[in-house]
Amino acid sequence: MNDNKSKLFFWSFVVSVAGFLFGFDTAVISGADQPIQDLWQTSALFHGTFIMSMALWGTVIGALFGGVIADKFGRKKSLIWIGVLYLVSALGSAMADGPYIFSVMRFIGGLGVGASSIAAPAYIAEISTPDRRGKLVALYQFNIVLGILIAFLSNYFLGGTGPNSWRWMLGVEAIPAFVYLVLIFRVPRSPRWLISHRNELEEARDILARLGHEDPDHEVQAIIEADKLSDNKPLFSGKYNIPLLLAFLLAFFNQVSGINFVIYYAPRIFEAAGLGAETALLSTTGIGLVNLLFTFVGLALIDKLGRKQLIIYGSIGYIVSLVVVTYSFYAGIGGALTVAFIFLFIASHAAGQGAVIWVFISEIFPNDVRGKGQSFGCGTHWVFAALITLVTLFFMDQFGNNPWPLFAFFAAMMVLQLLFALFMMPETKGVSLEDLEKQLLKKS
Repeated sequence: MNDNKSKLFFWSFVVSVAGFLFGFDTAVISGADQPIQDLWQTSALFHGTFIMSMALWGTVIGALFGGVIADKFGRKKSLIWIGVLYLVSALGSAMADGPYIFSVMRFIGGLGVGASSIAAPAYIAEISTPDRRGKLVALYQFNIVLGILIAFLSNYFLGGTGPNSWRWMLGVEAIPAFVYLVLIFRVPRSPRWLISHRNELEEARDILARLGHEDPDHEVQAIIEADKLSDNKPLFSGKYNIPLLLAFLLAFFNQVSGINFVIYYAPRIFEAAGLGAETALLSTTGIGLVNLLFTFVGLALIDKLGRKQLIIYGSIGYIVSLVVVTYSFYAGIGGALTVAFIFLFIASHAAGQGAVIWVFISEIFPNDVRGKGQSFGCGTHWVFAALITLVTLFFMDQFGNNPWPLFAFFAAMMVLQLLFALFMMPETKGVSLEDLEKQLLKKS
């Protein structure tokens, strides 16, 4: 059994390394942000639209179509091509000789991020047991924040290497991308995908046995019976209204918290709070460290307290921290107070929404539409991520580099998230994917 648990953890961790590349790719641009704008002399609107948010538009496309690809060709093949996209993007961005080529390369990396947010959580959820599913799927989020931290540290140490330091910042991602690409060939195909999409029962039964299921035949039959409930209905037939609504709202609130605004523009925010450029970059590394530490908290609690409770506690932390940050910028206090409560904001995200989102969205859709359902939820997430990244720099510029109205907006949205968690969000911890399917489809 211990050997089976080791296999389950190893396969889950290898797949979750796609999250490391996701996090690294997301955060690494913060170090290249201002050097690239200075180099190519782009306007704030052009810079926000193309340089900073182009990867996110690639992520939107990757998320919207990633589910169809993951369902048709399988989670494993999708994960292999995701590694290729990351590798090409890292090398291409580092060697780009102008803003348009750079934007194309960032778009390619975004395709990898979007597709990985579908395929990786789906794969891990489909090989996991109910009692460990939350923790194992949350490995994806752990690797996201680890990637963010390593990107911030890498940016800090490479920042003084000369005028082309930004190229090294972006290009170094090719190393973990190559390692991931080698390792991903060692994981098997998803047993639930094999049953629901290929009817390859023998291979699925063998993988379930290797994962430690005492009665693989019973597990195979349970998956087949659960698939019959969906009747092969299209995703938007009305049968899946409850999972669709839950996925949309959780993804929407994730982004209107302001998390991507803080991660993408952390050096600018800290400089606006009165910190010097070097201190601001170092404080940005602190964001990555706090994010990582409190992701451990989320990992420890997600299968104990559950998804719903983490969102409730996280929402309270969001509201407190965002209100204080809003006031500090509005009153011109800035400095240590702003930094401390931005760290509290990051902690609230890491232990709450950050730990929950990929787990919850991967759980609530039936096997035969999981990829498409995740595409909807993750696509929602990335559309709002791209929009916020695109417009916030413009508005920050309009507000005279004082972002208090933005933080006030984010605080108001988190009040709505708290109400959503209290009155609408179901608890999914410890429930098999097939039993969840029965519960949610009955409500639709």
